[in-house]
Amino acid sequence: MNETLTWILSGIAGIALGVIFFGGLLWTIRRGLSSPRAALWFLGSALLRMGIVLTGFYFITGGQWQRLASCLLGFLIARLAITWLTRPKEKEANHAS
Repeated sequence: MNETLTWILSGIAGIALGVIFFGGLLWTIRRGLSSPRAALWFLGSALLRMGIVLTGFYFITGGQWQRLASCLLGFLIARLAITWLTRPKEKEANHAS
């Protein structure tokens, strides 16, 4: 397979892993805040999310640093996208003086 295509696919896989990780974090925060056992939710979620992401990185990269870099870039893109999509909406300021 062409190396460029492999790097692009690694980046897409990194985006998918980022969505799983940060989407799972968002879900955990929302679920954990209303739970009487929040620590259990946060610990279990962190272990599960890290396990999924690290296993995904291991299989996607295949021991090649170029694939790892592409996958990490995709992961960071997913982080930025989820952060941007879930940011609090700013209320319009009343500028009547």
